[in-house]
Amino acid sequence: MRVNITLECTESGERNYITTKNKRNNPERIEVMKYCPKLRKKTLHREVK
Repeated sequence: MRVNITLECTESGERNYITTKNKRNNPERIEVMKYCPKLRKKTLHREVK
């Protein structure tokens, strides 16, 4: 049930992280505060297809 997802920075638009999630436990798109190397600060990253 685990699928690979990509996390994209909402401010810079760069896709910085690849992770996995369980579609049964988290059917909606996830949002996580992660570090953006381009902006050099923590920003909101959202799941993209």
